[in-house]
Amino acid sequence: MSDPARTAKRPKTWEDLEDVPEGFVGEIVDGELVLVPVPNPPHSRARTRLMTILGGPFDLGRDGPGGWVVRSGHIQFGEEVRRPDLAAWRVERFEQLDDGPFTAVPDWICEVVEKAYGRTDRVEKSRLYAKHGVRHYWIVDPAIETLEVYRLEGKTWVVAGAFGGDECVRLEPFEAIEIQLAWLWKDRPFQPSTATP
Repeated sequence: MSDPARTAKRPKTWEDLEDVPEGFVGEIVDGELVLVPVPNPPHSRARTRLMTILGGPFDLGRDGPGGWVVRSGHIQFGEEVRRPDLAAWRVERFEQLDDGPFTAVPDWICEVVEKAYGRTDRVEKSRLYAKHGVRHYWIVDPAIETLEVYRLEGKTWVVAGAFGGDECVRLEPFEAIEIQLAWLWKDRPFQPSTATP
């Protein structure tokens, strides 16, 4: 039985993603347009907060080392076009395009898991990212409040750590800052550190 989310009449292209209906995110997988519903609130909260936590110190260099470009958007992996929840490139490797997907392979990708798509993130996408040389991969699961960190060694993912709950952690490749994991799943405002320099 075929997957109803996939439609294949001709190989799909970047232009086909412009016609994705409201309420869905589109990707191109094996030449097919795959539609995924817009994420649920816990997913969106974790993704948005992680972008905020990393964006200031690494993308903007505010209270951190800078040197990175942190983005959310479509990325070209060979013939496939995927949309990870978050991706980051070392500044010297980033290529900005006016239109179309990012073409440089990210140095880091994070997927925030939703129950219906957890297998895709942990199997299909992890294999694709390893094949194309993404160096670091995080999997965030708001439902069970965990964050898994993987490092690519050769063509194989190695577990660099697994964390959860309210832990305060420093995670590669962003060890320069401490992340309070509770910020990702608790329904409370972001509280910056009150420590004085």
